[in-house]
Amino acid sequence: MDPPPLPQPSNGVSEGQDAPVAPTKARTESFSARSDDSQTAADFIRDQEQLEADAREALPYSIENCTKPLGPLRQSVFSCLTCNPPPANVSDTYEAAGVCYSCSVQCHGEHTLVEIFTKRNFTCDCGTTRFPATSPCALRINETIKTKGGVHSEEPDVNNKYNQNFRNRFCGCECDYDPFQQKGTMFQCLGLGTHETGGCGEDWWHPGCLVGLGPRWFEKLPKPEKEPQPKQETPDASLATIAEEPAPEAETNGDHAIDEEDEEDPPPPPGFPADDEFEAFLCFKCVDAHPWIKRYAGTDGFLAPVYFKKDEDATIAPTGDTEASKKRKASDEDDEVDSQSSKRQKAEPETDEASTAAENPQPQTERLLSTSAPESSTCKFSLLPAAPQGQFSLFLKEDFRDKICHCASCFPLLVPHPQLLEEEETYEPPVSEDGASDHGGSTHGSGSLLDRGESALRNVDRVRAIEGVMAYNHLKDKLTPFFKQFAESGQTISAEDIKEYFAKLRGDESAIKEAGEAAKDGDHRREQSGY
Repeated sequence: MDPPPLPQPSNGVSEGQDAPVAPTKARTESFSARSDDSQTAADFIRDQEQLEADAREALPYSIENCTKPLGPLRQSVFSCLTCNPPPANVSDTYEAAGVCYSCSVQCHGEHTLVEIFTKRNFTCDCGTTRFPATSPCALRINETIKTKGGVHSEEPDVNNKYNQNFRNRFCGCECDYDPFQQKGTMFQCLGLGTHETGGCGEDWWHPGCLVGLGPRWFEKLPKPEKEPQPKQETPDASLATIAEEPAPEAETNGDHAIDEEDEEDPPPPPGFPADDEFEAFLCFKCVDAHPWIKRYAGTDGFLAPVYFKKDEDATIAPTGDTEASKKRKASDEDDEVDSQSSKRQKAEPETDEASTAAENPQPQTERLLSTSAPESSTCKFSLLPAAPQGQFSLFLKEDFRDKICHCASCFPLLVPHPQLLEEEETYEPPVSEDGASDHGGSTHGSGSLLDRGESALRNVDRVRAIEGVMAYNHLKDKLTPFFKQFAESGQTISAEDIKEYFAKLRGDESAIKEAGEAAKDGDHRREQSGY
């Protein structure tokens, strides 16, 4: 019996011919693609306001004025490596320069900047001879033409002090700072000495470099072995349920744990105090430049000395031994400090400088000048123990200023260092009040993009500025009703809508017809509440 014949295709296509492929619409015309590439007018406005709120959080202060007319200040300083690049050879001379917060944005916003953070008694160098004339200050008034901007070749402040930070080099290891490669926290020295006098000039330090172990000392530590987790047994000793597929959350959590371990800050090196134990510190360079302050180490208001040991002398103890030795050392030092303080209490009358300072509103420098001479006949400094030997950094507690001797003999040592007399105030530009937004949770305002655009027009030629404003207002009047209808209806704005509308503005009939047909063929827009 012959087998039954094979079924023939019902669409009339003979054998051996390829079946016709059903025509499909381009991926870009599908509804899913439209929903990914489109958004409602309300969403667009909300996203724009969020971007402006984020910008205000990053730059919360006014950027309208340069601080150079204010003179020397303790302020945030930036170094521009584009306008003033350092030489490739470190030994070559380099005329460093720093700019204030406003100039870093308005005059050097698109350049390579180094954020040095705060420097005391610093005057902005923007628009001075420390920068080329091709990099003028755009914020100060040009006295020649009496207009804002174009200021260059002015004389800089001769009292400005510079260190290696302006080359983007930091710490005693003289590393180039890279925020994406840096691990752990760096600390800024209070700075007694400048670079010229043997100090560091308020440099930033790795904890490992302060004790002589180097910036990446933690990489030599043995990695702790992970203890295997015990298997969980059910109370009735029955077999645990076996899942058919591994839980995806376990893999995700495992990867996340690995990432957290990699991003975790390294522990402090042996002998380095915890962050909450000190308010400020003086590096071993500044301490060596002013050895008289060594005698305060380990006394009331100061922590025990943190010694700097060279690489061959420094050793890394195992974690357990380090913690035990650190605790023993701390307890021994506490006993020594207690005994020393008890001896001082017997030998000298008690003084309450802190309460006197709180009651007296005059500046602390004047207050000390008026009260330091005959009334405090006993010199605290003379009762201090001998200075410890060796090279070390000095860590200061929150009340260290009240513990430093202010007698007539010791006060001249403090006058060149006002940071030891009273807490310094850091200048901050006024918070911008323009363009405040209720979106994004921002509490600061620095003006919307529209405000910034109008501000930029002030520096343009008057005729061109007027023409630009007229063109902008004309376009704004045309676009406002177009966006308003979508905002009120909740519909999405597609690319075809935009093309069709601008074709109407141009009077391009062929483009209008093309855009209309495209919208007719595949208009799958829906109101947001419909899906």
